[in-house]
Amino acid sequence: MKQKFRSTQRFQKPDPRFNSMVVTKFINRLMWDGKKAIARGIFYDAMDLLGQKVSDAEPLDVFLAAVQNVMPQVEVRSRRVGGATYQVPVEVTRRRAQALALRTIIETCRGRGGKPMAQRLAEEFAQAYRKEGASVTWRENTHKMAEANKLFAHYAW
Repeated sequence: MKQKFRSTQRFQKPDPRFNSMVVTKFINRLMWDGKKAIARGIFYDAMDLLGQKVSDAEPLDVFLAAVQNVMPQVEVRSRRVGGATYQVPVEVTRRRAQALALRTIIETCRGRGGKPMAQRLAEEFAQAYRKEGASVTWRENTHKMAEANKLFAHYAW
């Protein structure tokens, strides 16, 4: 039987302004069509706006706490058993949880309209820092689905 292919992890340089790998991953996730300079500018503008919005903490600390507050601990995976499909709750690895959190924050900001992206990001970071907003609601819904399907946890693989 063929062994499952495991991709090698590529290492990236940390972001020049904040010297953080999480920021680098966020900027890469935010980037469209390879335009990293534009994505970096949007993120840095959002951090500047965040510094004005939340005065009690550093913008980087607020961003990291916001990402932490959006990271899910469990998720549901579809598992087919005997013709029936079950939603099986599975623990999420730290790496996947971080990737899901970054993706969710960006998707919720892109879903909002009417304001520049930097402003939407700053608002979402501030709300996630206070454990409010659409991203945190997504995390809570994910946890609720896992709790509701706890009955099928014995199907976990």
